[in-house]
Amino acid sequence: MKSLLQIFRINFIAIMAIFFLAPEHEAYASTNSSGKSEWTGRQDEWHGFKRFHFQIDGRNCYVVTPTKIASGTPWVWRARFPNFHYEMDIELVKRGFHIAYMDVAKLFGSPQAIAHGNKFYEHLTKQHGFQKKVALEGVSRGGLFIYNWALANPEKVSCIYADTPVCDFKSWPGGKGKSPGAKASWENCLKAYGMTEKEALAYPNNPVDRIQVIADAGIPVLHIVSENDQVVPPDENTYLMFSRVPKSKRKGNFKVISVKKGTEKSRGHHFQHPESEQVVEFITRHSKSK
Repeated sequence: MKSLLQIFRINFIAIMAIFFLAPEHEAYASTNSSGKSEWTGRQDEWHGFKRFHFQIDGRNCYVVTPTKIASGTPWVWRARFPNFHYEMDIELVKRGFHIAYMDVAKLFGSPQAIAHGNKFYEHLTKQHGFQKKVALEGVSRGGLFIYNWALANPEKVSCIYADTPVCDFKSWPGGKGKSPGAKASWENCLKAYGMTEKEALAYPNNPVDRIQVIADAGIPVLHIVSENDQVVPPDENTYLMFSRVPKSKRKGNFKVISVKKGTEKSRGHHFQHPESEQVVEFITRHSKSK
């Protein structure tokens, strides 16, 4: 009898060791048998908060979860370079926001990228109960994604915050104006859109060409730019785009935080953020559940 108890104890300890010490594996987000969605997949920490990695439509994604979810389950969707100027995102998570990210690198806001994004949005709103209107954040080339997604889904956007955003792919990566562009990225951009260079130069659907849709939808917009940005010149992107919005709609909903000079190393494209609290208040104010 004693030996049987010892065998039982050894087996029990072995099973518990396997359960608790087994390594975590990458997995897909899933729904349990009751129909209620759960966060699954690899978990790590993002500045003191839980972050869950998963895949949607074959693309790597993650969501940072707050300790206490704000009323209405508001969220921020970041596009490209999610670790750049993230200080406002930390504060938003503290206020109960989720931060979501989907990797659509090398797609430059093309229709394929928007299709991936649509599935990501559907998953988070339907399976996890995220607020129907999302706050979009885009850095640099991420501007192409957030604006093209907003143009396709204006009724699903609460506000747009963009950091030195690309608003016309002819400027960057095309390099057809003041920007030197980026040859390899331009080739990838043409491939993503399925266009020849001639077709791309005549393309009429860049964000700078269709900003009226955002204005008509009444979506509040805030950009930050550096005036000496040589990579994504603001007068070919932000300022050109905003100039095409009627003054009656521009005053209240289209604002710019201007930084005089970006760093020399980045050719003016990067800088220390001077107004992160303004961004936090902008997103918080426009994300309140109606």
